[in-house]
Amino acid sequence: MSSSRTTSPLVVPASSRRGFLGGSALTLSAGTIALLGGASSLARAAGMDPAKDAGILNVALGLEHEAINAYQLGAGSGLLQKPVLDVAVLFQSHHKAHRDALIATIEKLGGKPVAEKAIGDYAKALHADTLKSQADVLELAARLELGATNAYLGVIPAFGDSALAKVAARLAADETMHWTALAGALGKSLPMGALGFGA
Repeated sequence: MSSSRTTSPLVVPASSRRGFLGGSALTLSAGTIALLGGASSLARAAGMDPAKDAGILNVALGLEHEAINAYQLGAGSGLLQKPVLDVAVLFQSHHKAHRDALIATIEKLGGKPVAEKAIGDYAKALHADTLKSQADVLELAARLELGATNAYLGVIPAFGDSALAKVAARLAADETMHWTALAGALGKSLPMGALGFGA
């Protein structure tokens, strides 16, 4: 799905998602995380650094744009068969909800949300030309979802308030659910060890 937005964010590879959010966890204010989760009263009590937080959230927004477009590339490839196609569209809708929450929060902070790139730019960055089968599409999606899972889990330890940590945990739970379903569709075994995510 192409957007009318034309300003381009930096496309951050999945491998750097965890590093970005993990490194930003100590600088993203508790107030902004509360605002992102729809807890305005917590946000007012926690305090914020709006300009810095809007910048950090814009990088996260760029990652959600990437995920939305990755699913669009997969759905439009003709490689996905039902019911896998339906699941890809569902997961894309979750990323759109994350995107919308980030945009609303950035705007509440007085920032300007970073816009999507053209879908062709995502296709190039994600090497969509190498996708030759349904398994290739699912492998790409699984890599992105695992990176997002670990990124959001990396934020949780920064919060002493359980209500704030819950917001990041809910985002991580969505990404973990996506990864698990994709791994199952690929016929991959579940992780053998405990505590395999976010390490």
